[in-house]
Amino acid sequence: MQISSRFTLAVHIFICIDTFKDEYKTTSDFLASSTNVNPVIVRKILSQLKSAGLVEVARGSGGASIPKQLNEITFLDIYKAVECVGSGELFHFHERPNEECPVGRNIHFALDGKLLQVQNAMEKELASITLEDVKKDLAERLNK
Repeated sequence: MQISSRFTLAVHIFICIDTFKDEYKTTSDFLASSTNVNPVIVRKILSQLKSAGLVEVARGSGGASIPKQLNEITFLDIYKAVECVGSGELFHFHERPNEECPVGRNIHFALDGKLLQVQNAMEKELASITLEDVKKDLAERLNK
């Protein structure tokens, strides 16, 4: 299992918006130059973040801004905004296990609770990390 790059791109976008907010208009083209991805992808992520209330985007070439403090935005907020987790489930269960098989007939019973436990642990950890944490780590790195 691998979380898509939309999550790390979104974090990168947030840090760019915050870092350059006073120097540049943080447009999708500007953000694409830092992330090295197509501006269309950046616009898609910005749209998802905007729908979640995590960024504001001015029409035209006005750029993006962050309406909250960085310590108020968690990795979980970002993950939920940009990841396509159907029905809130991290793990997608294979379709129609064989009911004629004793394992297939009972696999949901044996596995569902454990998968939910893993998902809850991951979400708890994502909720404990904020964009402010990333900003601090980046500042440390830049000051070396």
